[in-house]
Amino acid sequence: MARHSVIAIAASLLLLPASVFAAGYGAAGCGLGSIVIGSKPGVEQVFAATTNGTSGSQTFGITSGTSNCGDHGLINMSKEREVFAQENYTSLVKEMAQGKGENLYTLASLYQCPAESHQEFGKMVQQKFDHLVANDRTTSAELLTQLDNQLTHHPKLAKSCNIKLSALN
Repeated sequence: MARHSVIAIAASLLLLPASVFAAGYGAAGCGLGSIVIGSKPGVEQVFAATTNGTSGSQTFGITSGTSNCGDHGLINMSKEREVFAQENYTSLVKEMAQGKGENLYTLASLYQCPAESHQEFGKMVQQKFDHLVANDRTTSAELLTQLDNQLTHHPKLAKSCNIKLSALN
């Protein structure tokens, strides 16, 4: 059965459009696998995907912009924040009201705030919660727009986090 899975994956990779490979990596995406294997189409992409998955380099690369995962990568930082906020909206809002929590600190990391500023980030979102979440119909996109604005004007976080990048995306 495992052999059939590999063959099926390899066959599906051959059907991808050429534009998938234009960013400097193959169908397996960016990460260590794209550096080692490259963008050669075919079975090699199965090995690239396995390398990315087992090393965790793709996730880190997307977050940090390394490992062949720049703005040309799978998704840029702004898009990653959007997806994260949308997927974790309910728990994120609860943690924002409390000023702390795993999802909130992950969001701070997606703004490239260093770990030592995560508590300041939590404190700020707790204080500005009513501006960030105006009502129960506030969408994740609206929340991020308000958060971008608050971060840009925060004296400490505007300097320690990569706000210029997020405000432009």
